[in-house]
Amino acid sequence: MAQAQWLIQAENIGLVFPSPAGPRCVLEHISLGVRPGEFLCIVGPSGCGKTSLLRILGGLLPPTTGSIRLNGDPLMAPRRDIGFVFQRANLMPWRTVLRNVTLPLEVEGLKLAEAEARARKLLNLVGLAGYEESHPQGLSGGMQQRVILARALVHDPIVLLMDEPFGSLDALTRERMNLELLRIWDAQRKTIVMVTHSIPEAIFLGDRVLVMQAAPGQIVEEIEVPLPRPRRLAMMWEEFFGTLVERVRTSIGCGESYCEPMQS
Repeated sequence: MAQAQWLIQAENIGLVFPSPAGPRCVLEHISLGVRPGEFLCIVGPSGCGKTSLLRILGGLLPPTTGSIRLNGDPLMAPRRDIGFVFQRANLMPWRTVLRNVTLPLEVEGLKLAEAEARARKLLNLVGLAGYEESHPQGLSGGMQQRVILARALVHDPIVLLMDEPFGSLDALTRERMNLELLRIWDAQRKTIVMVTHSIPEAIFLGDRVLVMQAAPGQIVEEIEVPLPRPRRLAMMWEEFFGTLVERVRTSIGCGESYCEPMQS
């Protein structure tokens, strides 16, 4: 595929960390592209470098070798048009939901009225209208993740990078959050790259799934997910869905326990 068709393009990424025993190769020979508006999922066993790769794609971590381009331009540092959602809900407990979402806009000096207007619009999008004056400790885990998602979107990024955002949630809440994420993605069509340990989650959400193996971390397979949209939870019990899950599981070389539905 021609370079102009990729929003994000990574070429020959390698990452080496120093250690007392000598240099440790975390990632090696990774090349990938992400299409505009695509939902791309990355799966692989613990320690294969998924989070490191995500941080490189967002400009948070410089690769040892290789290059990253965003819209054709070299990506050398974090940018406002790249949003991040991490597993830990790092909300400020003394600030209300509204003030947690407006915080990035306040830091850059945007007028408070405009910041609040943008935050309220996003809180409505993520289903938290009416909770603007609540504090994080009074919210469920799923609701806290919605606040994090709204805060990540407040800059109107072109790319959203998500690192196991629902990994700490119980199975039922995680299912609901997957449906909510798809609803929000369908409304905004942001480009999303999401790391997950759950193979069913990756198949359910993604247009494509990149499969990684460890020691060092490499992409070993790229799997297209031709499931129709909008996605329905009932698809997870269909034979074709199971075939895709088995293909990913076999590519990773994992045991059955890795593939429990929606478990981190």
